[in-house]
Amino acid sequence: MPRLVVAALFALALAAWFLFDLGQYLTLENLKAQQAAIDATYRAHPVLVIAGFFLLYVVLTALSVPGAAIMTLAAGAVFGVATGFVIVSFASTIGATLAFLASRYLFHDAVQARFGATLRPINEGIARDGAFYLFSLRLVPAFPFFAVNLLMGLTPIRVWTYYWVSQVGMVLGTLVYVNAGTQLARIESLKDIASPALLGSFVALGLLPWVGKWIMAALRRRRVYAGFSRPKHYDRNLVVIGAGAAGLVTSLVASTVKAKVTLVEAGKMGGDCLNYGCVPSKALLKSAKVAEMIRRADAYGLKAAEPQHDLREVMARLRGIVAAIEPNDSVERYTGLGVDVVEGRATIVDPWTVEIARNDGTVQRLTTRSIVIAAGAEPVVPDLPGLAEAGYLTTETLWDALSAMDELPRRIAVLGGGPIGCELSQALARLGAEVTQVELGERLLPREDADVAALAQAALEKSGVTVLTGHRALRVEGKVLVAEQGGAERRIAFDALLLAVGRKARLHGYGLEALGIDPAAPLAVDANLATIYPNVFAAGDVIGPYQFTHVASHQAWFAGVNALFGHLKRFKVDYRVIPWTTYIDPEVARVGLNEAEAVAQGIPHEVTLFPLHELDRAIAESATTGFVKVLTPPGKDKILGVTIVGEHAGELLAEYVLAMKHGLGLNKIIATIHMYPTLAEANKFAAGRWKQKHKPERLLGWIGRYHEWRLR
Repeated sequence: MPRLVVAALFALALAAWFLFDLGQYLTLENLKAQQAAIDATYRAHPVLVIAGFFLLYVVLTALSVPGAAIMTLAAGAVFGVATGFVIVSFASTIGATLAFLASRYLFHDAVQARFGATLRPINEGIARDGAFYLFSLRLVPAFPFFAVNLLMGLTPIRVWTYYWVSQVGMVLGTLVYVNAGTQLARIESLKDIASPALLGSFVALGLLPWVGKWIMAALRRRRVYAGFSRPKHYDRNLVVIGAGAAGLVTSLVASTVKAKVTLVEAGKMGGDCLNYGCVPSKALLKSAKVAEMIRRADAYGLKAAEPQHDLREVMARLRGIVAAIEPNDSVERYTGLGVDVVEGRATIVDPWTVEIARNDGTVQRLTTRSIVIAAGAEPVVPDLPGLAEAGYLTTETLWDALSAMDELPRRIAVLGGGPIGCELSQALARLGAEVTQVELGERLLPREDADVAALAQAALEKSGVTVLTGHRALRVEGKVLVAEQGGAERRIAFDALLLAVGRKARLHGYGLEALGIDPAAPLAVDANLATIYPNVFAAGDVIGPYQFTHVASHQAWFAGVNALFGHLKRFKVDYRVIPWTTYIDPEVARVGLNEAEAVAQGIPHEVTLFPLHELDRAIAESATTGFVKVLTPPGKDKILGVTIVGEHAGELLAEYVLAMKHGLGLNKIIATIHMYPTLAEANKFAAGRWKQKHKPERLLGWIGRYHEWRLR
């Protein structure tokens, strides 16, 4: 209600301004005609005239109506340079701040709620350099001051910062106009003051802070490169370290734009995803799912049986799948695309030099304009007493270990309740192992909502996994993992111990120390993916913040383009719409906010949930466990986030990812034809459930009366 009152007062004031043509009194001609009368009144009542003039200036500026330039001339003509400058300087700043506050009060929350995701980069820039941007704008009269006031009110800049920067930034413009007012008789139009030459001077003045910022950046670059000798010429435009997803895409970007690029890989082409992560794990999950379907065939009207499998054949299938995909990431393919692929270990000597110990025993040294670090991540090994002596597997060593076995270990302990731990626990249990999963947190999948975690735990337990949440691993005694909960110890016997407690950036072994970068800390990069050296970039798991193959590929485009063309223009990496899937059965897929995050961030939202047990295709396939959960702003169809639990949730999520990326709301999904019967209909039905909650009840009541009248 108070907002409506303030808005109404502003609207009435503006309406009166235009209705009564009050602007006719703030013209150069009228000022000249009334100058003598104003001078006489000022001499008779100086304090009253100054106070009235000051108040009028503040009101006009606060209302954002035309006339500030004429008022500033009048200040010079009536009060002289010194007094006029003081009056105008403070009145204009106070009025501008009032307009700023009004804009913030009336529109800020609504604009941020509607366009928050789009405005996030602007908000971050204003929060970081708002004073700098505002000062530049205030120096240039070519930018309408009223527009600056209103638009800045929509940003997060602090009120005090806005006031003092405006006060300082408008000094020169105020002086010019007040001084011109002392020569009022000679002025025929405002163009006599704001000539193209003068405006050009102001524009140049406004550019000075940007020039200064560029000079400061150049000085910082010079300091950071101090102690290094820049090569006189370069062998390569780009050297990429690591041939995982990030390195491969970066190299592809470079070769596509005809840059001379070298890709260095010490291990296997394709990195973790192809060799140790995404591909082998999904192949194992599929075999395990088929085994579970045989075990539960009675759910499909068939005779259930205990699946019989040969671990060697399962692993042979897995290796065959990796081999089938390997050509896509091979040396031969990338060489054919124009990438110089070198198999060996790279070491950064300085910001422009990389030394490569090649696998053939030779050493090669290359100078390069830019470097992209795409060294990936490695499994975290916790510091547990007795762990090394007992022996353990990681998500990297698991595959070779299983390939060397004739049969699966009978008892497997899995440490970690994140996505990887959950996926492997379920798969190994479905293949016949007795799996005990130990998680320190109070629930599995801590990044997901509590109801999602509960469904995930139920699914794992149904597959035969013993889930122990809230248990802290203390030590390993022989083939026994000792964990503690509430002060009580629990002993978990195992034949194999699998560590799945996360992955950490791979920061050792390729020369970060030579650059003065601490390899004990996460590799820090800016919004353009540059390290402290403007020509050394990083992408993928080595930087995070999302350790997903698709995010590594996404980052790689920005790293590659900025490394090659950053001297012309740099692009900030976009993390606004990041999807991910946990490939347990049923799958858990998410994009954007979930309920817990929305509550933690104080974001107003409502939840729409469509359960899969109401979907025809899910019923037909006996795959009714799960739901589609959509978060939207109250009363609006904008999608803030989606979580899907169910069969093929990762595929179903793609429609929502597309919608969020391109600003499409639930009404667009409702209006899209979805084939029947498909699982994808769940997306439309979830949108329809939202629409049902927001149907126009009053309008529908009148339509009902209309139909009754038509029956008469």
